[in-house]
Amino acid sequence: MPYAGPMTDGYSATTRHIRVTVRSHYLADQSRPDEGTYVWAYRIRIENFGRETVQLLRRTWLITDARGRTQRVQGAGVVGQQPVLEPGEAFEYTSGTPLDTPSGFMAGQYHLVVRDSGEEFDVEIPTFSLDSPEGDGRIH
Repeated sequence: MPYAGPMTDGYSATTRHIRVTVRSHYLADQSRPDEGTYVWAYRIRIENFGRETVQLLRRTWLITDARGRTQRVQGAGVVGQQPVLEPGEAFEYTSGTPLDTPSGFMAGQYHLVVRDSGEEFDVEIPTFSLDSPEGDGRIH
């Protein structure tokens, strides 16, 4: 993917020279507050500032709603891909999540492998909030 410049105004964390930046926004057109359905999209940018080529193998998400209920979601890759990031490269994707409360938060890890050595390691996905106009924000 061509380098499009850094993402700003998001949540960011760096682990072993891999920076993960997240921006989220509420999707009012897909949400139904009167039915207890709230939907968010999030855009993630993964940047390799290290010297080694890495591949994203798996992800683990912890999604917590305003009642404190946490759902663990695990799977291969992201959006159907297991991107390879050479030094200086970045990968971006958009995904989403529904909740049955007007606010919550997400956090997680990407599980990567160094292509040359086969060494696996985890990269932090920073905790980010899911806020809607219907929420009072007390969870944050």
